Amino acid sequence: MRIISVNVGRAVPAEWAGDVGRTAIDKKAAGGRVAVHGNGLEGDERADVAHHGHPDQAVYAYAREDHDWWQAQLGRDLHDGAFGENLTTSGADLTGALIGERWRVGTAVLEVTAPRVPCATFRGWMGEKGWVKRFTQAGRPGAYFRVIEEGELGAGDAIEVLDRPAASVTIGEAFAAYHGDQDALRRLLAYQGHGEKWDKIAERVLKS
Repeated sequence: MRIISVNVGRAVPAEWAGDVGRTAIDKKAAGGRVAVHGNGLEGDERADVAHHGHPDQAVYAYAREDHDWWQAQLGRDLHDGAFGENLTTSGADLTGALIGERWRVGTAVLEVTAPRVPCATFRGWMGEKGWVKRFTQAGRPGAYFRVIEEGELGAGDAIEVLDRPAASVTIGEAFAAYHGDQDALRRLLAYQGHGEKWDKIAERVLKS
């Protein structure tokens, strides 16, 4: 398992980017080593900090294998960083990663926190009919990470899994939990390191 591309972006105006009107979703490969801070990668900007500025969303990773699957589905090329990911991986099962799982990449330590939930900006960026529904149904959301130890990383770095908490749930199960799977959500909430975001999601899902 390794990182094949480290991607960053700067915010630019976009009519389809909702009320904010700006987005940094179009990430491009950064050269050399990139510093990892508590709020994300050096040189990476987030326009919508209200929805994407939490430390539990400091770094987003997406698998090259899933990009390739989408390329076949959409009939178009998808460069590394095309889904707004900071880390494009190879050989890593991100959908099977566990909430609370820790990776060492370069000198940084990252912890899996949540799946990516598609938003209006992602829909506008992709320009594909029914994109939010298609992305959700595909069940290949990628994973967000919080930064446990700051450091630096770069393309070619190996991914070392330091810990996989046995009592947790996978990114795929957490994605289902967000979309209404109450059993998966209860199992996620039973994991002590689940993060405050999931308590708020539970208020919505478990009421239905």
